[in-house]
Amino acid sequence: MNIVFATNNPHKIRELQALLPSYIKLVSLEEIGCLEDIPETQDTIKGNAIQKADYIQQHYGLDCFADDTGLEVFALDGAPGVYSARYAGPQRNSEDNMNLLLSKLELKDQRSAQFKTVIALHFQGKLVTFEGICEGEITKAKRGTDGFGYDPIFQPTDHINTFAELSLTEKNRIGHRGKAVTKLVSYFKTALN
Repeated sequence: MNIVFATNNPHKIRELQALLPSYIKLVSLEEIGCLEDIPETQDTIKGNAIQKADYIQQHYGLDCFADDTGLEVFALDGAPGVYSARYAGPQRNSEDNMNLLLSKLELKDQRSAQFKTVIALHFQGKLVTFEGICEGEITKAKRGTDGFGYDPIFQPTDHINTFAELSLTEKNRIGHRGKAVTKLVSYFKTALN
């Protein structure tokens, strides 16, 4: 079964494909000819995921899913949250985003945070959402070279390594995206039987 994943981010595609059973093949936006920027104008992570999935379903008529992820830092009232990708500006630069976040937390003792992923799925005429959360804290310095986004400064609860120091398998097992995808896969298994 092929299903459109509403992203052109190769890291996300690789991470999610590794979580899915072999009978589900992800199709990127580029592969369906969607080269335009999909709007992300909602004020919640769930709202953005639904908006992206709706866009593909309405403009391309294909079953699809979209995800949106945000890093919520409690000492910053949930920021960067829905603005995680463009926290330091529209250039969407991970280094800039991490540097800005670290500078805002420099004098703060409270560093707890959580990653939240919401997946919105359009499948067989229904819209369904799935949420995954991974709790942890923001480190004082970047550690590790794997992963992407805020991975070098996010240390999951009960782990000594940041996401960027973990293998993809381990990150998927404990991470927010992995938890949401597990719910998505479970839904597919039920819907396809």
